Amino acid sequence: MQLVVNSYGSYIRKSGECFVVKREDRCLEIAAKKISSILIATAAYITTDAIKLAIDNNIDIVFLDSKGDPYARIWHPKLGSTTLIRRRQLEIYGRPEALALVREWCACKLENQIEFLKRLKKSRSERNDELTRYIEEISSSLEEMRRLRGTVESRRQDILGLEGRASRAYFEAISLIMPEKYKFSGRSRDPARDEFNAMLNYGYGMLYSIVERACIIAGLDPYAGFLHTDSYNKRSLVFDIIEMFRIHIDEPVVHMFTRRMVRDEFFEPVEQGVVLSKEGRAALIDVINRALDETVEYRGRNVKIRNTIHMECHRIANNLIRGSMEESTDADDLEVIESGCDECGGDLCWSG
Repeated sequence: MQLVVNSYGSYIRKSGECFVVKREDRCLEIAAKKISSILIATAAYITTDAIKLAIDNNIDIVFLDSKGDPYARIWHPKLGSTTLIRRRQLEIYGRPEALALVREWCACKLENQIEFLKRLKKSRSERNDELTRYIEEISSSLEEMRRLRGTVESRRQDILGLEGRASRAYFEAISLIMPEKYKFSGRSRDPARDEFNAMLNYGYGMLYSIVERACIIAGLDPYAGFLHTDSYNKRSLVFDIIEMFRIHIDEPVVHMFTRRMVRDEFFEPVEQGVVLSKEGRAALIDVINRALDETVEYRGRNVKIRNTIHMECHRIANNLIRGSMEESTDADDLEVIESGCDECGGDLCWSG
């Protein structure tokens, strides 16, 4: 489970093998073995003993800013698995295998968008023609992307152009089905111009943290990406891999708006935009964590959505070791990867 600290002035300390979270007259005690990560989303105190307990139990402590972006992480310094993974990760950049990976990740994102819009269309017959048009636009980008060949360097602008075209169609479709009060005009960040983007940005920030952890556990270098270019302190690979999983934030956020779960007090105005209030962060974190804990079928197994992220990073790492970027779809070909993942209890770390 994820321990979320979202109350100003909260105090986290150690008691035996447990974390104790206290705020004023409220106190919560949780065994360290039950926690996978600690998320601190507001001003709070944490003792050095509590930090050591987290490190000893392979629990990362992540700090989020008001927009949901992780700005710091406390964790053990060891990268998972073998150095060979990171060597291979750097070696293939200029090869067609790297483009195959990027194409797979971006195609997965577009496929998820198409399927989500199809589900939304089923209960909105009055919007059938418009939603169908948006789905066809994304499908067209998807087909063009699948035909791309060469290297990432030679095809980067083509991929970004196709992804951008699909993204515009996708978010226009999402705005179309929003309650009138919350319709929006495209994506916006730093800060968000509207309530929907404020929610989405914060949710993506939570997802970045999960993907980065999964990369490190699998032995991948989160800074050595393919599609996203290198920059100082930029986790390029996290930005690459997260594309496959954005739908797990999109869907619960959209449902919060369409199912009338959003309230005015969830938001606070800032210069040229809007951010989530304490109440908004608490509501969103709860909805997203429940969504990530839902069970889905993944490569022949029923697992929690959050665990599919770790499994996919292990699959990528395993393929890098084998020197093959080809994806197997046969569940009988699955093999355990030996990288000591504690996130899934050692039972869910599979590679296809």
